[in-house]
Amino acid sequence: MSHPQTAPPLPCETQPHAALSHPYATRLHWAGSTGGGLRAYSRDHVATAAPATPVVELSADSAFRGDPDRLNPEQLVVMAASSCQMLSFLGAAARAGVDVLAYDDAATSHLDLAATPARLGTIRLAVTVRVAAGTDEALVRELAEQAHHACYVAASLAVPVEVALAVTIG
Repeated sequence: MSHPQTAPPLPCETQPHAALSHPYATRLHWAGSTGGGLRAYSRDHVATAAPATPVVELSADSAFRGDPDRLNPEQLVVMAASSCQMLSFLGAAARAGVDVLAYDDAATSHLDLAATPARLGTIRLAVTVRVAAGTDEALVRELAEQAHHACYVAASLAVPVEVALAVTIG
């Protein structure tokens, strides 16, 4: 299997001024009343992020009187780190000519209420990658490391993001 030494430029790499900034905007809405005190108000809210059309139904963690059937902000952070790592890895693999057949991640973190201020602890990504027969496992691991360093979300977080990789060939 050949592995190109230099990857073709990404679309944003061919337009240097456009690549300097990529804006992201979301809209969030909550309605209700906090008049009944801390235990009485709904934590349920909705968010959108145009141009995507889905409305995301959110709440607080159920430990904080939220609806367990809705995503909470802490889950979204963990999910974003997982998704970004995958997208960075798939891009690196495609540029290197590595045929990735499947990618699964069981990402975890925890809310550390003893920390000041309270925060998410280390985000751990337990990634399993399946690649085509004949693929060099060492190259796959190198690409995963490159992807980790290229992941915008992990680079933006104050908590560490750790990647544990299992590679299945064939």
